[in-house]
Amino acid sequence: MKDFKWDLWDISIIPAIISDINSRSECCTRYKENGMLPLMASPMDTVVCKKNIHTYIDNGITPCIPRGEDLSLEEAEGLKKHAFRAFGLNEIEMQLKYYKTLNGSIPFSLYLDNDLQKIENYVPFYQYPNVLIDMANGNMQRLIDIIKKIKDTFKINLMVGNVANPLTYKNLAMAGADLIRLGVGTGKGCTTAANVGIYYPMGSLIYECKKIKNEFDLKTKIVADGGMRGFDDIIKSLALGSDIILLGSIFNKTMQSAGFNYLYGIKIPYDMARILWKWGLPIKKKYRGMSTKAVQRKWGKTKLVTSEGITIYQKVEYNLSQ
Repeated sequence: MKDFKWDLWDISIIPAIISDINSRSECCTRYKENGMLPLMASPMDTVVCKKNIHTYIDNGITPCIPRGEDLSLEEAEGLKKHAFRAFGLNEIEMQLKYYKTLNGSIPFSLYLDNDLQKIENYVPFYQYPNVLIDMANGNMQRLIDIIKKIKDTFKINLMVGNVANPLTYKNLAMAGADLIRLGVGTGKGCTTAANVGIYYPMGSLIYECKKIKNEFDLKTKIVADGGMRGFDDIIKSLALGSDIILLGSIFNKTMQSAGFNYLYGIKIPYDMARILWKWGLPIKKKYRGMSTKAVQRKWGKTKLVTSEGITIYQKVEYNLSQ
């Protein structure tokens, strides 16, 4: 059974024979050092946006600001260390080169005008305390090289991923990553596993990464990302060794998510949707993967690649504070 792998729905938590805990309400669900829950909101434009960032933070949830969400320097500073800002790997590499030009390491002549325009239009990654390199395939040497460059130059809390191999977690952690996202193709809005056949059962992946973390005394946090069907999967992931659970579709089903609101297929404003939902009407939220062609167009890409995401509409089930 050495090579047997198992997913979260293959296992259950067996209770203690006798417990001195009388109620689940007695359990502490927040980290003592910052008062936050072990939960993150996914960097998806139907989950997090500028308007709801502080709503997540106020409820003890760490938001990941999606790529392409423009923030001013004032807005970025106002977030302090309570949110992660997502950047693509190409953006990071471009901005590292720009940083070197500012410090005289390389000449501006190596830059293209459109590259400079892209960078100067928004806050660079190195002005955020928490940065996410947001990519589907973190199992590459290129990412390791970038991690080392960032950690050697900046004091940044760096999250990377996604990975689908426990040994990749080890390599990225040893390169200096502070948090690593586990799971490729597991999310509800993701079709990567179906397109390319890459998948590692989440239960085994978390468990084996935790063993590596303990064996090598690594400080890199484990972030379970994708495929959480309900609260039971969140609890199992934490029990197996995850430090944080990153959620997309579950948070999309909250009234405060960034997804557009629909009633019987008609798009309606948020304030109206909130009132109608309180009256019991079936409000739905748009939810889409971040590799859909619609998102690729939103990011300004002219050469579209195969979509590895889907778009669905989910019924609003709860308020974020519930």
